[in-house]
Amino acid sequence: MFSGPLSDRRYRHLFAAQVIALLGTGLTTVALALLADSLAGAQAGHVLGTALAIKMVAYVGIAPLVGAYATRLPRRSLLVSLDLLRASAVAFLPFVSEVWQIYLLIFLLNACSAGFTPLFQATIPDILETDRHYTRALSLSRLAYDLENLLSPLAAALLLTLVSFDLLFLLNALAFLASALLVISVVLPRAQATDAPQGLRDRLGHGLTIYLRTPRLKGLLALSLAVAAAGAMQIVNTVVYVRSDLGLGETAVALAFAAAGGGSMVVALGLPRLLDSVAQRPLMLTGGGLMTASLFLGLLQPAYGPLLLLWFLLGAGSSLVLTPSGRLLKQSCREADRAAVYSAQFSLSHACWLVTYPLAGWLGSQYGLSLAFLVLGLLALTGTLASARLWPDGDPVMLEHEHAPQHHSHLHVHDEHHQHEHEGWEGPEPHAHPHRHAPGRHRHAFVIDTHHAHWPV
Repeated sequence: MFSGPLSDRRYRHLFAAQVIALLGTGLTTVALALLADSLAGAQAGHVLGTALAIKMVAYVGIAPLVGAYATRLPRRSLLVSLDLLRASAVAFLPFVSEVWQIYLLIFLLNACSAGFTPLFQATIPDILETDRHYTRALSLSRLAYDLENLLSPLAAALLLTLVSFDLLFLLNALAFLASALLVISVVLPRAQATDAPQGLRDRLGHGLTIYLRTPRLKGLLALSLAVAAAGAMQIVNTVVYVRSDLGLGETAVALAFAAAGGGSMVVALGLPRLLDSVAQRPLMLTGGGLMTASLFLGLLQPAYGPLLLLWFLLGAGSSLVLTPSGRLLKQSCREADRAAVYSAQFSLSHACWLVTYPLAGWLGSQYGLSLAFLVLGLLALTGTLASARLWPDGDPVMLEHEHAPQHHSHLHVHDEHHQHEHEGWEGPEPHAHPHRHAPGRHRHAFVIDTHHAHWPV
């Protein structure tokens, strides 16, 4: 009945949980705008802008904290708990009477999402161990995000003809509860024991250290800046361009957003097959180039039809970067470090949005959309060129490298780095005891970890 990654019951349930939670979150996006309008009136835009900034601050600050301790807690229990907390936070939104209460609940809601999302993403490659199935799962995930962007506003509009906006928050709470039930219905693989540092400061920096010492991931971060620059221009200023500059109506705005989503969906559908024959780096750099070109072409002040084409290309470029990013993360760390590294990507990529969102709004409102297109286009170009420089061409997974002699103690199993004698008291693997590594040179899949502190030159 099912094929590909959906043939795995565990992934099928997790994917259903993701889709349901995304649809619920989309309803809350619409309801939050209406709630801000009812409480703040003409200042609703300021309230929403502040809430968006709070969301990004929660994403940037909380994700590394959860990633640092995710391996110490049962995955399923942690995911379910975060879903229940998200349901509780959104269920309180219909009862707020002050703007500061919105800010508090938005922070709590997105703090839980900052813990849930990267842990959820890091769990998928442990379930789908083949690259082929995992790549198709990444494509499905990208499609889920794009469909949410297209369908949630339509669903909200339909529901608002029948119920008040307050009930949309409650439907989102029910969606998070459904997500929790789907997660709890499957048995998830246990996280591998890790030899990550035990101190809070060191654990917080563990995922970031791995990330920022891995050339391909530094390239991914640079491309994340390009995605944020292009996405911020499209999300923040589409309504201004279509309504004010072109003088068109709300339907035209919706279609412009749909054009970007359509470009992303087309790429997400075709990318798994393309990745079977083309390397990730040129595809992702092409995505950066498409987004940059779309922004610079915006300087020509296109009419509505050409704008739809530019937004389609922008969405396609974004998907060329975002869809394969999970593959880069998976091949760049050990299984035990995945939660920390996926959390680092979540935090760093959203830090880019934290810069570009207000920049797009400020430039567009104060200096006009032409300057916004120019500045954000330059940011996208900078990110793409930096990625090409930071991410080596070829980028082999297997690297030959040399080890200096080393004597230390940490949690380990007897892999290629740990071939030593025992006295009998060390206990079952994984275990920790003082041991020595002889100097040597060898070749294997290289990642930054306890024995490989720096990338080979």
